[in-house]
Amino acid sequence: MLEIALVSGLGLGSIYGLIALGFTLTFAVSGTVNFAQGSSVMLGAVLCYTLGTTLRWPMVLAIPLALLGCAVWGLVVERFAVRPFVARGSNAWLMATVALGIVLDNAVMALFGKEPRALISVLADEPIPMGGIGVYPLQLLIPAVALAVAVALHLVMQRTPLGLRLQAAVQNSAAARLMGIDVGRMVAGTYAAAALLAGIGGIMVAPLYNVSYGMGTLFGIKAFAVAILGGLTNPWGVVAAGLLYGLVEAASTTWLGSSATQIVTFSAVILALAFAPAGLFTRARRVRV
Repeated sequence: MLEIALVSGLGLGSIYGLIALGFTLTFAVSGTVNFAQGSSVMLGAVLCYTLGTTLRWPMVLAIPLALLGCAVWGLVVERFAVRPFVARGSNAWLMATVALGIVLDNAVMALFGKEPRALISVLADEPIPMGGIGVYPLQLLIPAVALAVAVALHLVMQRTPLGLRLQAAVQNSAAARLMGIDVGRMVAGTYAAAALLAGIGGIMVAPLYNVSYGMGTLFGIKAFAVAILGGLTNPWGVVAAGLLYGLVEAASTTWLGSSATQIVTFSAVILALAFAPAGLFTRARRVRV
């Protein structure tokens, strides 16, 4: 039981952390977040299913195209639900991103249908014996991919010209513009990257859960909770919080049943934030007068 909860928790936690990194990325660069991030999770899974299963395209082609679709969706969200309101100094982007996500969910419901569908994994279906339990290859791949993506983002931000431009935009957008950096394009790019990360999460989790138009809602809420728990400006803290959240969720499901899962996990989130409002892995800043 413990081994099963551990494997399941690490897999789920990796997905939550991966999606939550999108919140961290957009907030760091623009001070905004995409509350349609859960819809990006759904979009990745639905596009992958449509291209790979319905149209029978090879997965090596279906997966990149599905992720490209997610990135384009991220650009749409930034252009129509964020940029106009930020330009006016309004916080209405909060509701606009939520509304746009609902529009996408219902558009997919109309086109894709209400019935959940199963996406077959491209990996072997036979479990691998490990420590007395059977672990499916996908359950091992999910944490590996999530960690690789986190490391890649860190390297891009710290060791590439693009990362340096992003850091300049974060630290002082006005000065960055004077240096010839297109801050607007940087913000749009982070929204595309955030939606792509969510799409990766959706594609990886789709074989474990049924693909449906509403599958992203709860994933988006949990990922945002993870982002807040880890510290919205701390990528590694977000990853750690995702793993912790996944383990708590898997443990509560294993020993208390699925009916208690959301009660336990969200109660734990409230309790943790009561003691650490800035996040579990973010130190409170001292302000000198």
